[in-house]
Amino acid sequence: MREIQEFTLEELKVHLSEHAFSGQSVVLNMGPQHPSTHGVLRLILELDGEIIVNCIPDVGYLHTGIEKNMEAKTYQKAEVMVDRMDYMYTIGNTLVYTLAVEKLTGLKSPPRSDAIRVILTELSRIQAHLLWLGTSGMDLAALSIFLYTMREREMVLDIFELVSGARMMTTFIRPGGLWRDVPVEFESQVRNFIKVLPKRIVEYESLLTRNPLFLDRTKGIGIIDTKTCLAYDVTGPTLRGSGMAYDVRKANPYSGYDQYDFDIPTQTEGDIYARYLVRIEEMRQSLRIIEQVLDKLPYGPVRDPNYKFVPPPRSEIGVSMEALIHHFKLWTEGFTPPPGSVYVTIESPRGEMGVFLESNGTPKPYRVHYRTPSGPLLHALPVISKGCFVADMVGIIGSIDIVLGDCDR
Repeated sequence: MREIQEFTLEELKVHLSEHAFSGQSVVLNMGPQHPSTHGVLRLILELDGEIIVNCIPDVGYLHTGIEKNMEAKTYQKAEVMVDRMDYMYTIGNTLVYTLAVEKLTGLKSPPRSDAIRVILTELSRIQAHLLWLGTSGMDLAALSIFLYTMREREMVLDIFELVSGARMMTTFIRPGGLWRDVPVEFESQVRNFIKVLPKRIVEYESLLTRNPLFLDRTKGIGIIDTKTCLAYDVTGPTLRGSGMAYDVRKANPYSGYDQYDFDIPTQTEGDIYARYLVRIEEMRQSLRIIEQVLDKLPYGPVRDPNYKFVPPPRSEIGVSMEALIHHFKLWTEGFTPPPGSVYVTIESPRGEMGVFLESNGTPKPYRVHYRTPSGPLLHALPVISKGCFVADMVGIIGSIDIVLGDCDR
């Protein structure tokens, strides 16, 4: 068994100041077993008293090797693995992979399928923000908010269970459309949720937005400006909280987002509080998008009829030998896209998520690589936290909303 080696002081010299080696500053381990690091994250902090001088993120404790494992599976079987990366936005992980496969194969998602995809991804964005709000608020001693946000998040997970049979790892979006059409109760359940949540968001704001203790722990803390965000490739609410209105859904629309009217919330302060305000408003904008989609939800098929890439419906397998052969070959051999490479991006709750997919003309992808938003956010953490109190670190980590499954792939 390979021996696990820790950092040596010599290796840390390039990251720490001379004061750390002369005893004038303190080096402190935060994590990897720490409830407020939002995953298995270790931070090596250099402190001058209580002030953070340097911060060294140390990832790898959650490494899964998902991308390499996907290259050993057929395109359909690889899709199941992408749910496990950003486990707070599983539907989005599946969507970006599916869009890449569709671009590679020439498959077209029907209009009804696109509309349902938008509803589900926006619901997923809301539940991710609800989880962020509850946990990051709890990190700052606002315990009640967690109970309220979990109440509404359960409503979203119930909808996911209704359509897919699973609450988190749904794998409902498939190349060429969806696994199946949504049940008849779907629309009424979603409409009930978008009716309830606006009042609940007001409740959240009444607990936090003007709370003097919350303001003391968030305003003017963990500041990052637009220039630094761009230098570190930071996107999402962190970039928008620094003043730049960039959102992939507007900049490079996918799944019909160009049909819907919504705003990109921004703040200019770039601190923890600004990122909080951006996410609160993003939930309202997601509700606005969902309502528009429901009002014009088209009827029709939810799968591309090209059975060389998309499994035929079960109803045809029992009566058509051709459908049975397609079904058998797809699940035993997989489909074969033409050689080539594609790159596709979407907007996740944490920022821009992209996937590079390369085919060499076999049923297994030759290369899979995800561009996930948590990596750049983690790289920028030393800049964001420098000069802050060590007690502020939990609030800063919560405000950038990293998911370690996103980083350790």
